[in-house]
Amino acid sequence: MRTFNPLLTLVLLVTQSASIQAADLNGAWSIDASACGQMFAKENNRLVFKKDADLHAGGLIVQGRQIAGTLQKCTVKSLHDDGPNMRVTASCSDGVAISDVTFDVTFTGENNITLSSNGVVPMQMLYARCPM
Repeated sequence: MRTFNPLLTLVLLVTQSASIQAADLNGAWSIDASACGQMFAKENNRLVFKKDADLHAGGLIVQGRQIAGTLQKCTVKSLHDDGPNMRVTASCSDGVAISDVTFDVTFTGENNITLSSNGVVPMQMLYARCPM
């Protein structure tokens, strides 16, 4: 049985709703806003993970339909928008295997989202945008 990897939740960040545009989701996101400085940096005008970022709070970098965690990369395949809630399916790779994952996203503020999954291991995580 596969355990839940919080990096898979990054697939939810490229969706858009009536109140928030997809471009507004581009950037760095963390489950602990106080850890942003330990996790993210800018190199050549692009966001990157700092060395050992995976030792701190979970985080994501969103750039269009491409989303990255410290251990996985995903590309959004489809999304279904029901207003403030969305369902997203993405193809994710950890460098060994590729799998499709489906998650729900709820916008809880301009710089906050809740990601959830009802999979084998149900989860719900709050993310805050990191100022970069």
